[in-house]
Amino acid sequence: QLSEDVERVSENPADEREGEMEVHEDASSVILPDSELGTTAPSLRFSKTCLKNVFSVILLFIYLLLMAVAVFLVYQTISDFREKLKHPVMSVSYKEVSLYDAPGIAFYPGKARLLSCKHHYYDHIPPLINPGQPGDIECTTRRINYTDPFTNQTMKYALVVQGPRDVKKKELVFLQFHLNGTDQDFSAIDYLLFSSFQEFINSPEKAEFMKDCESSYSSWKFSGGFRTWVKMSLVKTKEEDGSETVEFKQETSVVNYIDQRTKPRSDQLFFVVFEWKDPFIQTVQDIITANPWNTIALLCGIFLALFKAADFAKLSVKWMIKIRKRHLKRRSQVMNHIS
Repeated sequence: QLSEDVERVSENPADEREGEMEVHEDASSVILPDSELGTTAPSLRFSKTCLKNVFSVILLFIYLLLMAVAVFLVYQTISDFREKLKHPVMSVSYKEVSLYDAPGIAFYPGKARLLSCKHHYYDHIPPLINPGQPGDIECTTRRINYTDPFTNQTMKYALVVQGPRDVKKKELVFLQFHLNGTDQDFSAIDYLLFSSFQEFINSPEKAEFMKDCESSYSSWKFSGGFRTWVKMSLVKTKEEDGSETVEFKQETSVVNYIDQRTKPRSDQLFFVVFEWKDPFIQTVQDIITANPWNTIALLCGIFLALFKAADFAKLSVKWMIKIRKRHLKRRSQVMNHIS
């Protein structure tokens, strides 16, 4: 409206001058008191102009404050994005399977001898008929000799057995070892688990394969005179370079074996059971929660608001300057009229 008034005045200066002449003639013909001349119309016009100027200044400060908030949000968004890039979050997911890839179980029996090895289902292990005597070996086994990967001098002997596969039927592998005598106070057999027995079979360099497994996987022990029940779970970890590593977590429970053989024996019997804990393969990977597209969209929105606020502030300043010029022009006109 103000701009339309200004344009109307600029387009019809002759009419305005004629109106001023008529007002001048009327004013010369009518004598008004000084109070009415000085306070009625000019004071009302001045108060409206003052309120408009104050409102414009307040509005300008509000938009400057909004611009400052937008700048702070830009800085905070960029800082959060950089922080999330430096600190990825560990993500854990579970995949259910019905059949596992049969793991490899490498035993280091030393002087102990494998007596029997069988696959059973539904957690059912029948009683031993002739404990301490050779029995059936129904498992797939391989024997391998290789040098110790940590010393490169000591030769190691490993007995590799194929582990259970069918998790729905609760397939388990039951093994029995016999040790005739030992010169140690404690008798135990070391073993380690690796992810795939088939990879070991297909490997052209089985000795190197076992050296890599011993370097990568942890080893455990099970003692003589007990039945050790091992429940395994598989954990796959995805590295940043895209490679995948596999490790085993296990829960063990130990039950005392009551030797009911008639004659006292100096030998040791070892019993161990391997079974899958559950049908879930745990996958662990690091993920970056900072999404670059979301960050870019947020920054675009903030910059758009920033530019709109700056544009409005610029228009507000121009409007204030125009009002100020119009006020000065009217004041000069009034002063010229009075003079």
